[in-house]
Formats: sequence, C-alpha cells, structure tokens
Amino acid sequence: MTAITIKDQEYRDFCHFLEGQCGIILGDSKQYLVRSRLSPLVNRFGLASLSELLQIVISGRNRELRVAAVDAMTTNETLWFRDTYPFTVLAEKILPELAANKRPIRIWSSASSSGQEPYSIAMTVLETQQRRPGMLPLGIQVTATDISQTMLDMCRTGVYDSLALGRGLSPERRQAFFEPIGNGRMRIGSKVKQMVNFRPQNLKDSYALLGKFDVIFCRNVLIYFAPEMKAKVLNQMAASLNPGGYLLLGASESLTGLTDRFEMIRCNPGIIYKLK
Repeated sequence: MTAITIKDQEYRDFCHFLEGQCGIILGDSKQYLVRSRLSPLVNRFGLASLSELLQIVISGRNRELRVAAVDAMTTNETLWFRDTYPFTVLAEKILPELAANKRPIRIWSSASSSGQEPYSIAMTVLETQQRRPGMLPLGIQVTATDISQTMLDMCRTGVYDSLALGRGLSPERRQAFFEPIGNGRMRIGSKVKQMVNFRPQNLKDSYALLGKFDVIFCRNVLIYFAPEMKAKVLNQMAASLNPGGYLLLGASESLTGLTDRFEMIRCNPGIIYKLK
C-alpha cells in the first residue's frame, strides 16, 4: 500500500479553506495531521484518494463531505476537570461571588468537544450546592457549544467508554454522577445532564443569540487562531458577559496585546480574567 501524500499546494489551499471556515491556523508542516484526520473519510465517501477529497472539500461540491472534514479537523482530545484549578476557582471564588447577584447564573463552555468540560462544570456546581446548601437557590444553566455537530450529538448522549472515563475522573465522581450501561461504558446522570444545553456555534460568528453570561470558559481554543481572530473572539466574549463576569482561558493562553476589556486576577494557582 502506497503512503498517502499531500502536495504542497493542496496543503496550502486546505489550510486557507480551514482558516476561512473556522479560524483555525494549521501552520507549516502539519500535513501529517491532515492525513491522519481526513484519511478515514476517503473510504467513507468512496473516493479514490486524499487528493480527490481535498479538491472536493475546497471546491464545496459536496456539503456533507465539507462538514465531515471540518468536523474531523476541529475534534480535539479533552479530559475531565482539565488542569483542576479552573473548577476549584469556580467553586470557591466565582460561584459564591455570583450568588450574591440574586439571579440565575449562566455559564458558557465555548468549545465543548466531547462534553467533558461542560459536564465537569455541572458536576462542580452540584458538589458546591451539596457543600453549601441554599447558596445557589435560583439555579445555574450551562450552555455548551462546539462547531462540530458530530461532537454535539455525542455530548447529548452523555455516554463514555472506559478510556474516556479514566482521563481525569475520580472513582468517587464516577460513582456519584454516572450510571453503568454495560461493556465498560457509563452514562452521565440526569442531574448533571439536565443542567447542560448543547448548541452549535462557530466562534467566528456572532454570539448574540446565545444571550449574556456570567462566566465563559474559552480554554485551549485561542491557541489555534491567528492574532486578529483571537482579538475578535475575546472582544465578542467581553460583550457577551454580564457586568463583573469572568473569563477562563487555557493555562498557556494570555490576553496580552489582544484586548484591554479584562482585569487579570491571580488565584494561586491559576489566572482568571474579570470584565472591567
């Protein structure tokens, strides 16, 4: 079997297409990533080669294939309670502070992937309510968005295999918030599931229809965008926050040189950003 190769011009054209669709910058020498993510689609769509697939995707002749290609390139690995500190800060600082506002709290997980982040947020809220009964009497709604419809469909089922369950999820939380359904798989419990609403959203587009939020998680997303796109996303998120709202980024991400709409707060460990 011959190795699947991508011509330089094909790669450049696909990179331009992907940035235009969702803002993601692949950069140089990521042909291996395109090969590994898109090669399964060649057989699935009955095509002769990866080259043919790229030509059809870029031309827009097959909408289903185009959507599948974007899905494949924007699906990222994730884990439960990633980095730990954002969820600790949410429970110990942000939620008690927002509870004083005497209104329902809205949280946005802006790139929900396979659902681990929004469901981790919901579990954090439930644990906080258990420790501090009555602190959040008006409830919390978590809105989770992703560009990939495939991922959103998976999130809504709330079913995870043993490999996914083993990444960052303690046995105690597994027992408290999941139910076994056989073959090593477990389904997220109804108390967690009913707190989260999954919706499609391209971060390049307007967020107006999502409404206003008190907390936005935009973690490990900006690293894939060009500086202009990062600034656009951050300023749109600032406009989507209620006064005094919080933004949480990934551990390696920063607002430096992108927006002046936020105040940086050191939480030891971790950094969060509060709308000015």
